[in-house]
Amino acid sequence: MTLDDSTLQLLDVVTAALPGGGETRDGQREMAISVAEAIKNDGHAVVQAGTGTGKSLAYLVPVVAAQRQTVVATATKALQDQLATKDLPFLVEQTDGAVNFAVLKGRSNYLCLQRLDEAEDSSAGTLEINVDDDPLDPITVKRLREFAAASPTGDRAELSDIDDRTWRLVSVGRDECPGASRCPRGDDCLAERARHRAATADILIVNLHLYALDVMNPGILPDHELVIVDEAHQLEDIMADAAGRQLSPARVITTARSAAAILSEPTFIQAAEDTAVAIHAALESQIGERLLEGPTEEIGRAMDVTRSAADKILNALRAVPDDAPVDAKAKAVRARQVATGLIDDLDAMRWPIDSEVLWVDGPSSNPTLRSTPIAVDEILAKELWGKRASILTSATLPRNTTARLGLPDTTTSLDVGSPFDYEQNALLYCPVDLPDPRAADHKDAQLAQIESLMVAAGGRTLGLFTSFAAMRDAAERLGPRLPWPVLVQGEGSKGALLDQFVEEPETSLFATMSFWQGVDAPGSTCSLVIIDRLPFPRPNDPVLQARRDRAGKSAFRTIDLPRAATLLAQGSGRLIRSTTDRGVVAVLDPRLATARSYRWELVNALPPMRRTRNLSEAETFLRELRDANEREQEVPA
Repeated sequence: MTLDDSTLQLLDVVTAALPGGGETRDGQREMAISVAEAIKNDGHAVVQAGTGTGKSLAYLVPVVAAQRQTVVATATKALQDQLATKDLPFLVEQTDGAVNFAVLKGRSNYLCLQRLDEAEDSSAGTLEINVDDDPLDPITVKRLREFAAASPTGDRAELSDIDDRTWRLVSVGRDECPGASRCPRGDDCLAERARHRAATADILIVNLHLYALDVMNPGILPDHELVIVDEAHQLEDIMADAAGRQLSPARVITTARSAAAILSEPTFIQAAEDTAVAIHAALESQIGERLLEGPTEEIGRAMDVTRSAADKILNALRAVPDDAPVDAKAKAVRARQVATGLIDDLDAMRWPIDSEVLWVDGPSSNPTLRSTPIAVDEILAKELWGKRASILTSATLPRNTTARLGLPDTTTSLDVGSPFDYEQNALLYCPVDLPDPRAADHKDAQLAQIESLMVAAGGRTLGLFTSFAAMRDAAERLGPRLPWPVLVQGEGSKGALLDQFVEEPETSLFATMSFWQGVDAPGSTCSLVIIDRLPFPRPNDPVLQARRDRAGKSAFRTIDLPRAATLLAQGSGRLIRSTTDRGVVAVLDPRLATARSYRWELVNALPPMRRTRNLSEAETFLRELRDANEREQEVPA
């Protein structure tokens, strides 16, 4: 039996066991075969799989059939949770335990027993690392000790009410941890325990950020033969971020305070904290600027004195005697790693190379110098694609994905579509009579249309805005005029807002970019998705500026347009989440209907909805849905 045959047989068994008996999905089968072929040939496949395809099982089933050690990297916690709590447990059950899986997070997500010991031991003094001077109170220490004894993982996610300051005191980042062999609590380390579970898993689920760090620093994750990148449209930006470096006053102070926890000589520490002031002064006036010629003269001088101060701290830490107390030695090792990381980044950013972009961002209280590679294709080609087979998938992928990510020419690319009947169930509305988004009278005309559409829908609206200012303005002006609640991003946690939006059908939710993807609100609670304008990236983004410069005359079509098309499709994809969902996507930007040079590239990236420019047609469709929903609610249970 071939791998293709065994994959399809197993897929049939698994889907037949789904609630309701499952159903045959041609796109799912096509994707599963493509994944199986890539695994068999140690190759690569890029698969666009629309909502409803069942892409998780389409890639998990071939992995189980092939018995390859696999890492699944996802960009959102929602998908990670779906895989860990739903899809994989179901697959384990259907295969009689033939596959085992684990979840691995970054080291700072796990309680550090050594840091907890230091907090509990009065002889160690108060902890001063990365935080103010207030020590942990004994009640908190006791609670964390009980958590460490009872928790199977030590994962912060199991603690519902631990604040960030407390967690920083009892956790370590990758740059601080000395490793199990050099830590007094290495044998009991909760993060190492998670790594051991990960090493024995057939399928390991990780965050895409953690996977990108492993690409840059191999060894964070266990060896594996295959990687599946779900939500792959985010890989380029996440990879660039992982390959980047940063320098800020807060980082310099963190280095100084890490050393202060072990060094008795205050001179070195004060010198480092003084350089943080110099870094702040040099960077603050450059916030928002891209540094085309490298660090300015003032920034360069501040970096040089910081480098000198960090070097002196590092030398002093190296002189900590071998017969020092165990806790003191552990603190010294951590502080050395923090100082070494700072020095490495200072050296790299002091004289940046042409393939990197350098800029300053952040709040005025902590301006940050950043650098990142302009492109990641060569990094991925060398460090990832040449080492293992890969599957990249998403509901929406830019048309130039393969080239931008450096995948080989032999990569298989396919679009398996979606099983949903968009033509029947969804309407795309774009008014041509609205003023141009840059015109003074655009906002008033747009808000009038938003109100009209929401009234027709009876609430039940997800409003997606391209800026916080536009979102707040719409909420402030429309909220008092509407008879249904309007939730606004920032007024509660993302999870709490989504729960209320789903549980209270007539409630609406206004949000910005973090809600354009990874949001699942099936059913009548979302009959209308409003998009205020085409989501073109901001022109002053320094990384995109550098990419545009490199692309030259083709910048708009190779950089801006694919990103806008992908994000527009992601936002539109919030509407139809099940076979019975119906509704309207209203893009209130006339350029989608009138921009002859690029409109079809945007439209063709969207699900194949019926299209209209007529407001009354959209309102009629929404009113029919509203009336049907109200009739359903009136039917006695």
